[in-house]
Amino acid sequence: MKVLIIGGVAAGTKAAAKIKREDPSAQVTLITKSSEVSYAGCGLPYYVGDVIHDKAALIVNTPESFGALTGVEVITEMEATSIDRSSKTVKAHNLKDGTDTVYSYDKLVIATGARPVKPPVEGVDLEGVYVMRTPEDAIAVRAAVDSGTVKRAVVAGAGFIGLEVAENLAARGVMVSVIDMAPQILPGFDPEMAAYVENVLADNDIMTFTNTRLEGILGEGHVSKVKTGRRAMKADMVILALGIRPNTEFLDGSGLELWPNRTIRVNEYLQTSDEDIYALGDCASVSNRMTGAAAWSPMGSSANIEGRIAAENICGKKKAYPGVLGTGVAKLPELNVGRTGMSEADAVAAGLDVTTVVCVADDKPGYYPGFGHFIIKLVADLATDRFLGLQVLGKGNVDKIVDIAAMALSMNAKVSDMENLDFAYAPPFSTAIHPLSTAVNVLRNKMTGAMVAMTPVQYGAGEADGYTVVDVGKTPTIDGAIYVEMNDVKPGFDALPKDKPLLIVCTRGRRAYMTQVKLRALGYTDTKVLEGGLTFNTVELA
Repeated sequence: MKVLIIGGVAAGTKAAAKIKREDPSAQVTLITKSSEVSYAGCGLPYYVGDVIHDKAALIVNTPESFGALTGVEVITEMEATSIDRSSKTVKAHNLKDGTDTVYSYDKLVIATGARPVKPPVEGVDLEGVYVMRTPEDAIAVRAAVDSGTVKRAVVAGAGFIGLEVAENLAARGVMVSVIDMAPQILPGFDPEMAAYVENVLADNDIMTFTNTRLEGILGEGHVSKVKTGRRAMKADMVILALGIRPNTEFLDGSGLELWPNRTIRVNEYLQTSDEDIYALGDCASVSNRMTGAAAWSPMGSSANIEGRIAAENICGKKKAYPGVLGTGVAKLPELNVGRTGMSEADAVAAGLDVTTVVCVADDKPGYYPGFGHFIIKLVADLATDRFLGLQVLGKGNVDKIVDIAAMALSMNAKVSDMENLDFAYAPPFSTAIHPLSTAVNVLRNKMTGAMVAMTPVQYGAGEADGYTVVDVGKTPTIDGAIYVEMNDVKPGFDALPKDKPLLIVCTRGRRAYMTQVKLRALGYTDTKVLEGGLTFNTVELA
C-alpha cells in the first residue's frame, strides 16, 4: 500500500508513524512545505517568555530523526499544488529548486494545517509585526524582545494564543495591550467569566480592549503605532493573533467537498468525499461530540487523535471519531482558565431548558500551604438533568477539573451521575470533598430547590433592584448592607423584614446558603443567595 501524506506537525506525523506501526510494509511518504516536519506549536509563546530556554526544544523531530525512527520517507520544502483524483496523483512544487514532482498514492492524507489571518489593513508587513505559528515566528519575537528595543506591544486577538503571548511578553517586562473586535475576550467562555479574567489581566498590567477593531499599523519602516476604532496606541511590536485560515486553496478544482469556512468536510472515519482521501487537523472540520454538528477544532490534541484514528482506518480497521467538545485550557498571569462542552450561550441557542451555577470552591484545604480556590461554572439541562458544560478559573490545576468534566460529557452523564464520586484526596492535591463535587452539589441544590439563587448575570442585569442586601460574611464587608452574624439566625431571630425580598451575600456563597436554610426554616420565603459571592461579584449599594 502506497500512502502519501501532505503536511507534518501533529496530524500528519501522527498518521504517518501509526500507519507504519499498523502495517510496516506500507510505503509512506510525507511531503511538507515547511523545512521542519514536527514542532511544538503550542509551546511557542513560552519560548518568547523564556520559560522554554532553548529554541532546539521547539523541534519535536527533525526530518532525519523522524524518518529513522518510523521508516517514513520525509521530503521537506515541497508544496502540494494540485490533486488529480482520477489518476490518484498529487503535483508538488519544490521550493528549493523550483521543479515539480508528481506523487502517486493508494491512500492520501491531507494535513496541510492552517495559516495566521493577516487582515487587509495598511502596515501589516512593517518590521516589528509578527504572527505566532511556527518556531521561526517565536524565535524572531524573542530576539526582538532580547534586543531591549521593545517597550510596548499590542496583541491583536484575545483568544488563547493571543493571551498566552501577552502573558509571556508581560513576563519579559513589556507593556502589553490586547485588542479584539469581539465584545469579550476568550471566545467560547460566557461573558461574566471572561469579564472576571479581564479584571485579573488588568491587575497584572495587561490591558484588554474589546469591541476594538484593528484598522491599521503605522510607522516609517518599523511599527510605531496601532490604529484602532477607538484610538491610536503606541507600539514597538505587534502580534497578530486574529485566528487562522485552513490551507486548502490547492484543492480548488479537485472536487473535494469543503465547508463554507474552507475546511475539508470529513465523515466519522475522517474520510473526505473521496473514500481514498483523508483529512486531519487544522485543515478539516470534524463534528461536535454532543450535537453532531460540524466543528472546527484546530488543536494539537485533536490533531493527534485524528491522525491515530485515520491511520487505523487506512490500515483496514473501521474506527469512528466521536468528535470534539471544545475543550481547552490556558495559563494566564495569576490565573489558569479552562472550558469544555456547551457554554450557557450555546445551550440557550440550542433551545435547552438551561440552568447554571457559579461556585467558588477551595482547591486544597485552607491549612495546606499554597491553597487557593477555583471559580467553577456548570451548565445543565433542568428538564433532563443532563450535564452540558463547564468553565473554570483559578490559580491551581484547572485541567483536572476540565478533564473530569470532559469525561462526564463523553459518557453522556447526568448531573446526578456526578454526585458522590470517589475522587483522589490528600491535602497536597485536593480538598476532602473534591472541588468539582462541591460545584455539583451546589448545582443539585439549586436544581432541586434546596437553594434559591441569583446568578452573577442576573445580578449584573439589575435583577436585585428592590432586594434588601444582607451581608453574612465573617465580618461586615458591604457598605450600606444589613449585617447579620450567621450564628444569630435561630428561633426568635427577627432582625430582617419578612415582607421584603432578601439577597444574601458572603465572600464565596457558602455562608449565604447556610443562612438561607436557617431563614427559610424561620418563615422567610423570599430569599436568594448571590452565586459566587464577593469573590466573583462587585456589590456596591448607593
